[in-house]
Amino acid sequence: MSYMKRYLFFLCLCCLPALLSAQSQTSATAADKDKPPYLQFPFIPAFPLTLPDGHVITKNDLKKNTQTIVFIFSVDCDHCKHLTEEVLKNIDKFKKTQILMITPFKPEQMKEYYNTYKIKDYPNIVMTSEPTRQIMYYYNLHYFPGLFVYNKKQQFVKGFEGTVKLEQLTEYLN
Repeated sequence: MSYMKRYLFFLCLCCLPALLSAQSQTSATAADKDKPPYLQFPFIPAFPLTLPDGHVITKNDLKKNTQTIVFIFSVDCDHCKHLTEEVLKNIDKFKKTQILMITPFKPEQMKEYYNTYKIKDYPNIVMTSEPTRQIMYYYNLHYFPGLFVYNKKQQFVKGFEGTVKLEQLTEYLN
């Protein structure tokens, strides 16, 4: 082999790991973009949320250092109603957990649900409305209810979409 060919061969061997690494990083970045936002940004979203009394909060108003379940529900969904009843019957299992219930429906519709289930009697449940429906896109939600468990640092742990049994949910709670 001539000197030039050997030099090019050596140069290719030296550059190959860097090229392969750059390609795998590009692939990982492209794969990340295909993930729903809640997996790209694995923390509780900071959308403005309206409480039943009309006040607006964000995740910054939630309890700190507390495990959180984001429970996205429809005021018309029978599965959501059933799960709400199950959670309320078993509220002791959620003593160390705050439950952030979010509906993409208007505050007036949420208030009816809030009053029907007497949510004000449960201090670890915060019910809110997010009628812009950004929450649906953030979680890429196709079926109600959507349940997303976050640890004490408000980092994503596990998500469920559609019908879920209470045991499946409590499995991820401390």
